[in-house]
Amino acid sequence: MNMPDPQAFLAAWMAQFSNPAAALAPAQVAGAIAPSKLEEIRNAYLKKATELWQSAMLGNLPVVQDKQFATPAWQDNVMSSFSAASYLLNAEFLTAMADAVEAPAREKQKIRFAVQQMVDAMSPANFLATNPEAQQQLIDSKGDSLTRGMANMLKDLQKGRISQSDESAFQVGENVATTPGTVVFQNDLFQLIQYTPVTPTVHAVPLLMIPPCINKYYILDLQPDNSLVRYMVEQGNTVFMVSWRNPDQSLAHTTWDDYVEQGAIRAIDVTRAISGQDKLNIFGFCVGGTIAASALAVLAARGQQAAASLTLLTTLLDYSDTGVLDVFIDEQQVALRESMLAKGGLMPGRDLATTFSSLRPNDLMWNYVQSNYLQGKEPPAFDLLYWNADSTNLPGPMFCFYLRNMYLENNLRIPGKLTVAGAKVDLGAIDAPVFIYGSKEDHIVPWDAAFRSLSLLNPTKPENNTFVLGASGHIAGVINPATKKKRSHWLRDGAAASAAQWMEGAGEQAGSWWPAWSDFLKKHGGTEVAAPVVAGNADYQPGEPAPGSYVKARAD
Repeated sequence: MNMPDPQAFLAAWMAQFSNPAAALAPAQVAGAIAPSKLEEIRNAYLKKATELWQSAMLGNLPVVQDKQFATPAWQDNVMSSFSAASYLLNAEFLTAMADAVEAPAREKQKIRFAVQQMVDAMSPANFLATNPEAQQQLIDSKGDSLTRGMANMLKDLQKGRISQSDESAFQVGENVATTPGTVVFQNDLFQLIQYTPVTPTVHAVPLLMIPPCINKYYILDLQPDNSLVRYMVEQGNTVFMVSWRNPDQSLAHTTWDDYVEQGAIRAIDVTRAISGQDKLNIFGFCVGGTIAASALAVLAARGQQAAASLTLLTTLLDYSDTGVLDVFIDEQQVALRESMLAKGGLMPGRDLATTFSSLRPNDLMWNYVQSNYLQGKEPPAFDLLYWNADSTNLPGPMFCFYLRNMYLENNLRIPGKLTVAGAKVDLGAIDAPVFIYGSKEDHIVPWDAAFRSLSLLNPTKPENNTFVLGASGHIAGVINPATKKKRSHWLRDGAAASAAQWMEGAGEQAGSWWPAWSDFLKKHGGTEVAAPVVAGNADYQPGEPAPGSYVKARAD
């Protein structure tokens, strides 16, 4: 094992890493570190750095336990393993400093986030000069990997985003969003799809699904083996789906009120008219759930109870804990967006996608820099990541209202505080059984934040509320097909005062939560009736086949 010249190598190493504390200088305007704590961190750092260097001088390979550096190319090469170990040591030091900053909780979270972004970006795996896997690819391919990587990077620069999947492998309506159905209504905001039944009888009460308007509805209808839509159709439900339009300049002045009135409430009215049912099983996912709950509260204020049941997946109604997204929300940032967009304009889908990718940069950004650019590989075909890249714009006025009244001021949870579509909103006035789902590892809607919705809905009838917790994250936890028998979920009988208390009494169940939801819908689905032979009715005639045209409009 050949060691580099010790003096030269030490000098280079110290020049790169000897003062990592300097990197926190911009963040220190928001807080300070107690001198005693700083001294403790510094001494610990110097002790570990000395041990690392002495071990390297003796020819010992450092122990590197991080998935970025798990391959033999990192583990068996003294320079590479030492580079990785040095990076991890400095990352540990910077993280400890961020944790030690004395600042209000919100400011401290911003410091941690900024430091983590820098730490992730500075990984030696992200640079050709320090990535042994990329270097070996370069040698083995006689330079072809670098040529391919540069071509991949140039294509992504033209697109304005990093490719996470082989996008040529998918086409909406061909191999994603393929559940048969028909568009039965459309306006400027959405198309309403009625799916074709596959059972001879169906529950009389239909299921109306309101997905998020950030990204597209077909996350719920990816491919036949992982489609929640197809599963619910197979369970004997007449399923209707709101397919939001991808806004262009013609919708630049659209408001939150419009999404509630002309979106959710209009979809409710049309579905009631087609089905002949006064009440519907209504479903909302993420911000779609916020819109759905707002719509039902508006209808309640008008004297209408339109829900036979309400299902909310990874939805916030109480925004007191918004997870890591909180780092993007403060008065200054919201006011800046309002000055740019509140009177009209579009929030680009590309910017929203970049924000969400920054929440998990190693998984959604740097992983692809290493693979696509440094090693010249093509990303594999992956339906979920194809959907993730198919972003949507948002109308500026709607977006600004959502930021201020939900994320910043948390007004929706307060009865009567918000006026939407001319009505005072009181979520407690919604009279319907409720099924709420949270994902245990959700970084966008923390599961205990989703749990807080239980205190806002049916406040005098908690026995009407059901909470289910699923494994994994915001999307992967939801898209967990019953047939694959993967992951697990937690259920509990009876109410609980807090998320922690609920978890203490919950029992873990193997497999998907989908059957539990299907059972809930059956209880509120009414009698069995013959499946409709044709979609729509005399007033709402069948139009183009699913998935419709709105879902195919791309933001880029």
